[in-house]
Amino acid sequence: MKKILILLLLISTVGFAQNLNEYKYAMVPVKFSFFKEPNLYGLNLLTKLYMEKYGFETYYDTDIFPADFANNNFNKIFINVIENNSLFTTKLSIVIKDYKNNILFISQEGKSNEKEYKVAYNLALREAFDNFSILKSHKYQQNTRIEENSIENSKLDVGETTSEISNSNLSVVKTENGFDLYNVDKKIVLTAKNTSVKNIFIAIAGNERGILQKGKDDVWYFEYYREGSKKLISENLLFNL
Repeated sequence: MKKILILLLLISTVGFAQNLNEYKYAMVPVKFSFFKEPNLYGLNLLTKLYMEKYGFETYYDTDIFPADFANNNFNKIFINVIENNSLFTTKLSIVIKDYKNNILFISQEGKSNEKEYKVAYNLALREAFDNFSILKSHKYQQNTRIEENSIENSKLDVGETTSEISNSNLSVVKTENGFDLYNVDKKIVLTAKNTSVKNIFIAIAGNERGILQKGKDDVWYFEYYREGSKKLISENLLFNL
């Protein structure tokens, strides 16, 4: 069974190595699932620093994102850390996923036998990153898919953007901190980010930033102010979340 696992890791490494350089950005959660507190023992910050060291422009999942990051999914990866501790050993692995939640790669475990939790978790995470050789060779090379998607978004003015959203059959792709809306041509038209209030999202569509909220009869509304205007614009959207 161990040999099979090693073989699968090698296969995934080869496939991932061919595509890693297509990714410019990385997203890191502010809290890992095995902890109750954000950035406990400084692990989330350490993860962010390592990703930046390896050439990724890195953001926490609670940050305000630049337009290139928010409007394109093909150029970013999502980082997570999982633990597999035994009685006397802290064991951590790094997981890299794409925007569809597909696992692209899992690192070898970093291990520590230190008794103090803070020291053990930091040493284990550092070892996992230091042995993650495929990250060390990362060098971003712009992907054609990203260029096409970016060009489409840059061409849309306010009217075209909102019209495209309102009149399309929209599909939803969930992300770690919200979801994206795609039109029938499989182009992203709106990115929604979670807030602390249910059914209210921070939304970005083209050059417009506003609020997406759910109204009556399951109709969603994207509301925003155009630059230089005091008039509130409200666009209704139909999709299932």
